[in-house]
Amino acid sequence: MLSAQLLAGIRSRAAEYDRANAFFTEDLAELVTAGYLRALVPTRFGGLGRTLAQTVGDQTRLAAHAPATALAVNMHLIWTAVAASLHAQGDHSLDFLLEEAGRGEIFAFGVSEPGNDLVLFGSQTDAHPQPDGGYRFTGTKVFTSLSPAWTRLGTLGLDSSNPDDPAIVWAFLEKADAGIRSTDDWNTLGMRASQSQSTVLERALARPDRVVRRLPVGPNGDPLVAGVFANFEILLSAVYTGIGARALELAVEGAQRRTSLKNDGRTHAQDPVARWRVGDLVIAMDGIYPQIDALARAVDERSFLLGPAWFAQLSGLKYRATQNAKFVVDTAVQVAGGSAYSATSELARLYRDVLAGFFHPSDADSAHATAAASVLGPLDVPTS
Repeated sequence: MLSAQLLAGIRSRAAEYDRANAFFTEDLAELVTAGYLRALVPTRFGGLGRTLAQTVGDQTRLAAHAPATALAVNMHLIWTAVAASLHAQGDHSLDFLLEEAGRGEIFAFGVSEPGNDLVLFGSQTDAHPQPDGGYRFTGTKVFTSLSPAWTRLGTLGLDSSNPDDPAIVWAFLEKADAGIRSTDDWNTLGMRASQSQSTVLERALARPDRVVRRLPVGPNGDPLVAGVFANFEILLSAVYTGIGARALELAVEGAQRRTSLKNDGRTHAQDPVARWRVGDLVIAMDGIYPQIDALARAVDERSFLLGPAWFAQLSGLKYRATQNAKFVVDTAVQVAGGSAYSATSELARLYRDVLAGFFHPSDADSAHATAAASVLGPLDVPTS
C-alpha cells in the first residue's frame, strides 16, 4: 500500500513541514495518487476494500516516517472505516460518504470543542432544526486536522429546541457552503504539519440527507457512535505506536554510533546500560503491536460485544499506546545522547510530537474511569 519510495519522500519532507509550521501538501497529493485515502472504502464504491487491521499496519508505518501526516490522514480514515462498518451491517446511512470518498472527497473530524469533556455524548454547538429536516450548526470546533484540504466535515451539535427532548445531532457539512471558516490558529509544540486549525460554524447548513443521527444526550450504544469510538481509538493507537517504532530505530542507530572512552572507544552498543535500555524498548514495542492488531481484527470480524468491557479495552489501548510511545521516545533520547537535544534532530521532533497523545480522547482520567466502571459498575451519584 505504501511503497518504500513513497515513504522515503514523506520522511524527507517532515522536518521542513515542522520547521515552517506548514501543511503536508506534497505528502497528501502523493497519498491521494496512491489511493491511500480510499484504502478502507469498499471496492463497490471505488475504494481498495482494505481491512482495519491492514490499515493499522499502514498507519503505523506512515507515522514512523511522518507522525503529523499520519495523524491528520487518520481523521479521514476514521470516517471511511465507520461508514464501511455500518454498510457491512446493513446500515446505509453513510453510503453517501463512501461514494464521495471513492470520488476523492476528503473528510475531517469536527467533534472536539473547547471545554467539552463529554466529547461524543454532549456538545456546546447549537444544532438548530430546519423545516425540511436539515440543521444549521453554530459553534466552534477545535483540532480539526486537514484544515487546508478537507472538503467534508463530520460533526455534531445539540438540538435543544425542545427542552423536554434535547438531542445530539450528527451530520455532515460541505466546506464550500456558507457559514464555515477555518482560523489560522495552529502554532503548536508538535504535530505541526497536521494543521489542525479551529473551525467556526455560523449557521452552517447540513441538508436533510446529510443528517445521519439524532440521539439522546449522554452515553449510548448507537452503531455510529460505537464505530467512531472504536476506530478512533485503534487508529490513533497505531499512529503513536509508529512514533515509538521510529524512536526505537533511532535509539539503535544512536547506540551504534556513539563511542565511549570509558569502554576503550567501543560503541554504546557494547555498553551494558545502553543495551539494557534498548532491550527495554524492544520489549515495550513488542507488547503493543498484538494489542492493536487484536482489537482491529475484532472490529473487522465483529467478534466483540458492546458493553463496559469493550469500551474499557478501547480506551485502555489508546492510553497504553500513547504512554508506551512516550516511554520509548524518552528512553531513546537517553540512548542517543546529547545529539538528540538539538532542535534539528528527528528524536527532538518525535519528543514534541508524541506529547499530543495525551490530549486526544480518551485521556488518562477517562480511560481509568472506564476501566474501573467495567469491573466495579457505575459510580454512585448522591441524589441530594
